Amino acid sequence: MKIGIIGLGLIGGSLGRTLVKSGLHQVYAFDINEEALKFGAVCDAYDFRLSDDDVKELDVLFVALYQEQTLTALEKYCKLLKKGAIIADCCGNKRVVENKMLELSKTYKNINFISTHPMAGREFSGIKHSTSNLFQNASMIIVPVSADIRATAKLKSLSYEIGFSNVVLTTADEHDRIIAYTSQLAHVVSSAYIKSPTALSYMGFSAGSFRDMTRVARLSPEMWSQLMISNGDNLSKEIKYVINSLSEYLTAIENKDTESLKELLQDGNQKKLIAEKMKNKKLD
Repeated sequence: MKIGIIGLGLIGGSLGRTLVKSGLHQVYAFDINEEALKFGAVCDAYDFRLSDDDVKELDVLFVALYQEQTLTALEKYCKLLKKGAIIADCCGNKRVVENKMLELSKTYKNINFISTHPMAGREFSGIKHSTSNLFQNASMIIVPVSADIRATAKLKSLSYEIGFSNVVLTTADEHDRIIAYTSQLAHVVSSAYIKSPTALSYMGFSAGSFRDMTRVARLSPEMWSQLMISNGDNLSKEIKYVINSLSEYLTAIENKDTESLKELLQDGNQKKLIAEKMKNKKLD
């Protein structure tokens, strides 16, 4: 297939490097940043620079940009694609993208609009941190917005080929509800946690817990603020739940209420075990 990528950041660059390494497709790429394109050429993130004429020949076009830029790119490129082509975004929120795709699908009825979310990443951004194995054993979330069954099956098959071990088909509403908890809340909590003045004295006093809690405090403020604000209804509910839970721990500790604290900790431990069992059950 001929596959295009708009945006050579961490995700777009890793997609390109993985696809080029496979040798099974012709990979085209474009980025407004010339340095990203130059680095992409050096690290084999694409075979050819993508021009508007090339877009007309593509079978699949991935848009790997920040949310606001994605909406603009969808409008620009869908009008250039051939009949039956797939255009897929890689944004962390789905409802806002779905709304744009549904709007465009009314005009471009022969294009398959599919929203995706590769569940892989690092605390670093940019193509210089991309790898050819970023998606190995990760999950790919697919929201078929306006696409026929064959196009969805093609993208699902391509996802497994890229290295994803699990492909989840869902709705935009369900995606945004769950991702507010599994991803966006984790970044908020990590960002808040690292702001303690004690963080400046952590050297020699930390092990895995500190590293795990602070890893995703390293983020792109521009990208994550867009995602958090546009999914604010779901994210605010999760933040409030954490605040309420923390207040229970605080009350128990300040009151030196050992029994209540033990119950809270045991409840958390039990819920972690249940969540792990649910995960393993779904994998089976």
